[in-house]
Amino acid sequence: MFSGRTGEKIDTVYWIDGEYIADAVQEINHFMRDWRTDSVIKMDLRNLDIMAAAHSLMDVHEPYMLLSGYRSPQTNAMLRARSSGVAKNSLHMKGQAADLRLQSRSVNQMARAASACHSGGVGRYSGSNFVHMDCGPVRSWGR
Repeated sequence: MFSGRTGEKIDTVYWIDGEYIADAVQEINHFMRDWRTDSVIKMDLRNLDIMAAAHSLMDVHEPYMLLSGYRSPQTNAMLRARSSGVAKNSLHMKGQAADLRLQSRSVNQMARAASACHSGGVGRYSGSNFVHMDCGPVRSWGR
């Protein structure tokens, strides 16, 4: 389902017949860690479900490129100091958001698929070629 900045890859089934698979979820939590501080948090399973549903809607076999999953408060503060586009109380710090890219799909295609899930926030970052998906309130932003 994911590839990462460091070349790491993870392709694991995390849910079968209505049950989350603890070992797989733990592996995903580690993969989505804050790579700057190497800190791990339990990712909100609702966000994994949104990402998986959007991926399925796009009918792709390519894994998401994970740009940012969990962010520690320190990392979020550092990024916020560098960019006005980083929220002070980002859902990344709660393990409820991910910034994702696909080579085979445009930002608009990814955002439409995520929005079709009617399950959280969807941000288009066309200039940086990624989509933000979260399990917070349903909303959208960006172009």
